[in-house]
Amino acid sequence: MHRLHTQPKVVGVKQTLRAIQKEMVDVVYIAEDAQSHVTQKVIESAKERQIPMVMVDTMKKLGEFCQVEVQTATAAIVKKEKEV
Repeated sequence: MHRLHTQPKVVGVKQTLRAIQKEMVDVVYIAEDAQSHVTQKVIESAKERQIPMVMVDTMKKLGEFCQVEVQTATAAIVKKEKEV
């Protein structure tokens, strides 16, 4: 969870899905209390691409870990760009 404080991330379902589709994600965080129809596509996409998933108790906690003032259903750590 410490990585959510220190590394580049995206927050929210739309941004998480976009980052997964662009193959930019190292790990996905999912709030357990989020409605399944909201998180289902993120979970399926992460499984398809074999991206590790971390379950977080609540949307409130996930939002706090991401240092945003709103609850969030999903978040992801994005890969650092390769240095040239």
